[in-house]
Amino acid sequence: MTRHYEQELDQLRTMLIRMGSLVEEQIDCAVKAITEADEALARFVIERDKKVDEFDNAIDQRCMSIFALSQPVAIDLRLLMAALKINNELERIGDIAANLGERVPPLMPYSSFVNSTPLRLMANSAREMVKYSIDSFVNNDPELAKMVLTSDDAVDSFDREIFTTMIAKMKESPENVTPASHLMIVSRHIERLADHATNIAEDVIFLVNAKIIKHHAYDPDEK
Repeated sequence: MTRHYEQELDQLRTMLIRMGSLVEEQIDCAVKAITEADEALARFVIERDKKVDEFDNAIDQRCMSIFALSQPVAIDLRLLMAALKINNELERIGDIAANLGERVPPLMPYSSFVNSTPLRLMANSAREMVKYSIDSFVNNDPELAKMVLTSDDAVDSFDREIFTTMIAKMKESPENVTPASHLMIVSRHIERLADHATNIAEDVIFLVNAKIIKHHAYDPDEK
């Protein structure tokens, strides 16, 4: 392995880590903008999504260049395959953060309504899943990745709880229809964050253990 090739792989990992840090910040800012009715912060998140897209393009190009010039095999090939998929998941997470930002203006008059729900708890759980999935990649830690897989059910449960509660709220009063409708969409966006984190965790397990886990088919009792 040439020194240049090693540097290319190291730079690719560094780019993914930086992109992961950026999307974590985007999630934090988007959730804060919703729960604190901060329209300026929401606009910041939406505008900064361009930076996520720039990372996405740069990482794709770096992977294609390494594929074309170095013809990697074994663990290096798995790294590139995982990098392409993780990059795609991070870009989608960035898009979701921007979509959450777009929900801030219509929800601003309903701050007390928003904060009467477990939305913040749900968002924190999904955000932790994203963080741990990225950390599992950074540290080549399949055990941490497996922990992410087992955390998805809790976020799904929050999503179902919010959906059921919002339906009940809409039945109580026509005034609740607008905020409840937006919150159901926000909840579904957050649930998708958790799904993307789970996908990243699956990619890490593939990278480290050369084991493909599709559709979250992980058995927590399996060693």
